[in-house]
Amino acid sequence: MLVKQISVFLENKAGRLAEVTRCLGVNGINIRALSIADTDDFGILRLIVDRPAAAEKVLRAAGFMVSETDVIAVEVPDRPGGLAEVLDILGTAGINIEYLYAFMGVPSHGALVIFRVEDCAAAMQTLKTHQIRVLDGAEVYAL
Repeated sequence: MLVKQISVFLENKAGRLAEVTRCLGVNGINIRALSIADTDDFGILRLIVDRPAAAEKVLRAAGFMVSETDVIAVEVPDRPGGLAEVLDILGTAGINIEYLYAFMGVPSHGALVIFRVEDCAAAMQTLKTHQIRVLDGAEVYAL
């Protein structure tokens, strides 16, 4: 049920993000979701792509510093307060959220949110117990 996230460490300068996206594009790798966190000197680009192993390989070959992280994709009720409900469930269970970001443009699903948590297995079990849908990697990559 885990989703593989690719993180790319980038110098904070013009054109670096375009280089990553171009590299993925020319290799036929489709970006499904992304997030960027930055400081004055560098940024961390977090990506969900349709072929994570291939993305990691081509980005490394292009000279980018890349890592892979397990995250979970959660279907959040698409209504006011839906995210708060999921966050309350995780908080009550004592599960810390390191970061999250939205997964856009997903037809026939509630809103999808990518979560990085301290304990993926505990988070998935807690969410399932509360009838919150957690998508597996293959399902997310195919969206």
